[in-house]
Amino acid sequence: MTVKRVLIVGGGIAGRSLAVALRGGPWQVELVERDPGRSPLGAGLAVQPNAMRALYDLGVGAAVEEAGAAIHRFEYRDQQGSLLCDIDLDDLWGGLAPFVGITRSRLHNALLDHAPSERRRSATSVRQQNGQVSVTFDDATVVDYDLVIGADGINSAMRHSGIDHCRPVYGGQMVWRSIAPVTSASPHAVQLWLGRDRFFGLCPVGAGLTYGFGNITGARFRDPTAGRRQRLGEAFADFGAPVRDYLTAIADDQDIHCSPIEWLPNVAWRNGRLVLIGDAAHAMPPMMGQGGCMAIEDALALGNQLRRADNIATALDTFVARRAPRINWVRQQSLALTNLIQLPVDVRNHGLQERGTRAFYDRYRPLTDPA
Repeated sequence: MTVKRVLIVGGGIAGRSLAVALRGGPWQVELVERDPGRSPLGAGLAVQPNAMRALYDLGVGAAVEEAGAAIHRFEYRDQQGSLLCDIDLDDLWGGLAPFVGITRSRLHNALLDHAPSERRRSATSVRQQNGQVSVTFDDATVVDYDLVIGADGINSAMRHSGIDHCRPVYGGQMVWRSIAPVTSASPHAVQLWLGRDRFFGLCPVGAGLTYGFGNITGARFRDPTAGRRQRLGEAFADFGAPVRDYLTAIADDQDIHCSPIEWLPNVAWRNGRLVLIGDAAHAMPPMMGQGGCMAIEDALALGNQLRRADNIATALDTFVARRAPRINWVRQQSLALTNLIQLPVDVRNHGLQERGTRAFYDRYRPLTDPA
């Protein structure tokens, strides 16, 4: 394959995973990130076994597992803490790989330890001609590449400039994410505490820390940083003690990130020698917790195709064809879960008690198959 220069735009989970997937190949890889000055702690995520399998294939799995917390169960609870549904994750995933809760910064660092250093630079637009992709950067320089991968998130400049003008859709929920120095009441479980128009999630991430995320259904708005900790505590004041204890343990307003839940409808992933991965291609509602996992799988799949195929067109066509059905499944199931959570409380809770475990297995079992 005549690929010499490869540009990865975006140094998040997708971009760093791809940089790891391409290491040692017959190409020069450049990774650029416009904002490397992220919070030293950041929020957290659950790296589920389908993504951990990919990380082990990339040679990073052991480092990620060591840096996070092992998760063995998933619990749905009502807002006072009564158990509605308790899923044995080890049984569900069948020993495929561990289920790991981790801070984003530790996951980023584990990937960075195995990838080329990123360059602080912003790619603003692309143009293709004569089998090359010309990228314009924020300093007005223009550089040609054989292949460009947009891993620059839901508001991707690469997507907007070179593939699709699709804009993110508001998902009807606001979310407040944070990390607090508190040990979860269930140290090996992800818990989802469900209220009437809101829910709160708790996920252990290792080192005595817990990742917390509170979602509230309603109109989109901007929540000022000043006073955010108090307002969030008031919003979940009638939830059970573990949620209230977590919110009390948050040190400062600055430690809470608030944003709207947004997702992308079906969009094109590829145009010529420009291809998208991760949220740039398929940002989705977070209800399955698979956004970061799909990005990691994308990276491994694209890296494998580029190594195997005889030409770029075949590699990119095969990558999109293989990934699209899996991504569409996760998107559809995430939207269905969003609707489930918003059902009347009695209906939702009864459904989880009666059918929650079976539905959970049906939702995730397809992801045990290879990506």
